[in-house]
Amino acid sequence: MQNSIVHPNAKIGANVKIEAFTTIAEHVEIGEGSWIGPNVTIFDYVKIGKNCKVFPGAVIGAIPQDLKFNEEVSYVEIGDNVTIRECATINRGTAASGKSLTKIGNNTLIMSYVHVAHDCVVGNNCILTSYVGIAGETEVDDWAIVGGGSLAHQFTKIGSHAMVAGGSEIGKDVPPYALAGRKPLSYAGINIVGLRRRGFTSEQITTIKEIYNVIYQSNLNVSDACKKIEAEFPESNEKRTILDFIAKSSRGIIRFNPGGGNAE
Repeated sequence: MQNSIVHPNAKIGANVKIEAFTTIAEHVEIGEGSWIGPNVTIFDYVKIGKNCKVFPGAVIGAIPQDLKFNEEVSYVEIGDNVTIRECATINRGTAASGKSLTKIGNNTLIMSYVHVAHDCVVGNNCILTSYVGIAGETEVDDWAIVGGGSLAHQFTKIGSHAMVAGGSEIGKDVPPYALAGRKPLSYAGINIVGLRRRGFTSEQITTIKEIYNVIYQSNLNVSDACKKIEAEFPESNEKRTILDFIAKSSRGIIRFNPGGGNAE
């Protein structure tokens, strides 16, 4: 910790290594085995889990870039085994959101120059690729991958196991298990490779494909498609995950652009 400024009241776990020229504020907790690189700034009200790595230039816990913020106490919470690469920024929550918390799950990779705004929730095992920016109250569910340079509008949601192409403008919700790409951002099939890598069976993948065929290729509106799926598909985790996501979507889900490619 030579040449670093670490407040004496900060809670630093066992075997934490803090490199030179790093600043850690008073109300900070860092779990055991974590590595905090040089030239990192960790402001107040941040909790970092075990075995995390924070690379040079990262700034965690700065106040929100939100005019509704009124100097209230709010938080950043980061899980275990999280990697935060160079110059990433993760802002605190706001009381106006009703959350006052920005949260990153376990085993997630935040690449260089990523910005995670106030009150965002990023799940477990996610990857936010370099230069991704997610605006306030965006939600990224478990195992989702967001390609480099993508920008997410505030309040948008990216479902579990979804994969978003680099350079995307995410203005509507990306449903679970989906591939999303093209401009404007559209449904481009399901994330078959990712699902296979994570142990989904052929039967589960087929069910997901058939559900999305009803949603995107049956000429039904989304509401009627969901009613058809509810009535005609046997109950499964995949069915429930998709239907619950759509039911809770406030911005609506991305559309399918038949002229942009095949949905298979």
